Amino acid sequence: MAAQARELSVQPLIDWLDRGAPPARTPQEMVLHLCRRLLGIGLPLYRVAVFVRTLHPNVLGRGFIWHEGRDFVEIVEAPHGIQETDIYLRSPLRVVFDEHTEVRRRLTDPDAPADFPVVEEMRAAGATDFLALPLRFVNGEVHGASFATRRPGGFSEAQVAALRRLMAPLARIAEIYALMRTARNILDAYLGRQAGEKVLAGRIRRGDGEDIHAVLWFCDLRDSTPLADSMSRDDFLRLLNEFFECVLGPVLERQGEVLRFIGDAALAIFPVGTDPAGACAQALAAARDAIARMAKLNEKRQGKPLAFGIALHLGDVLYGNIGTPTRLEFTVIGAAANEAARIESLCRQFDVSLLVSDRVVRHVDGEWKSLGQHKLRGVGDPIELFTPLP
Repeated sequence: MAAQARELSVQPLIDWLDRGAPPARTPQEMVLHLCRRLLGIGLPLYRVAVFVRTLHPNVLGRGFIWHEGRDFVEIVEAPHGIQETDIYLRSPLRVVFDEHTEVRRRLTDPDAPADFPVVEEMRAAGATDFLALPLRFVNGEVHGASFATRRPGGFSEAQVAALRRLMAPLARIAEIYALMRTARNILDAYLGRQAGEKVLAGRIRRGDGEDIHAVLWFCDLRDSTPLADSMSRDDFLRLLNEFFECVLGPVLERQGEVLRFIGDAALAIFPVGTDPAGACAQALAAARDAIARMAKLNEKRQGKPLAFGIALHLGDVLYGNIGTPTRLEFTVIGAAANEAARIESLCRQFDVSLLVSDRVVRHVDGEWKSLGQHKLRGVGDPIELFTPLP
């Protein structure tokens, strides 16, 4: 018995978690190292899963899942709305999350309830015992971790006690990772991935910034005021979201950065780096894709098609923090950004969906129609504008 107690001592694991679980730097690495260490003290694990909810506009939470014989951790994401599905309602994690209690099923016991399909799947794969435990965060939230074994007879009571002891220190480090993830999710959603990373890296003071060369993207939904007057608030917001998804989805898919929503308009950039032709090509491909997606949206709509404009321009801007000492925005400022907005305003005049400045056209292939030189308000030299030939 003394030898078994030494084998099941989890104090070294608790100390390791208290030190921040080195050398892990991500939650999946932490779960992997934890599983290795649990196996090392004699816990006969078949499957381990840690589930943590997060604050994200599209993702409710993430699961980190390890299986016996695999030296890696799989990450799964749960979308919003999963709480209403049968798979969640009949999950042991729902009990842990909602009732803040543990769930155990001794799968070799003929009287064990067959109430959780996922547990029954594990039984079919040879699992003999299943244990789901609450991870209680300091802020009052309850998340969860589950453990399964194929050991004949299931977990011993000493093994279950060892796993229960681990939950408090595991919850502390899981909460740290969850808060870090939440901060990154919020910054990515509201600032954009690149700007969010700069803020996390410490670029948070007013005036922090850098000069960059970038393709400026400006898009706008035309006639939005009469549209808003002709429908309910909810319908108009839904329409705006559909519009932005069509025109800005291609930007994000091609590593562009959406910086600002201005009512029914938006500003985005494609940083040039050392490859202006590549950035211009990505921006132009995104614009063509956006126009195609809007055509499909208009086919599904009843009534007048949505009219919109996209402008592409190339220039130098300051990329950084502006605002008041207590309310900042990470964006771009400079003549090129203003010129992009003014170029887009001419889409209505020429009755086209895309206008591209000469600075962009010289870096891309394709057939173009010149619309002549134009003097933009507040801009010194005229800019030649182009639109793609059909």
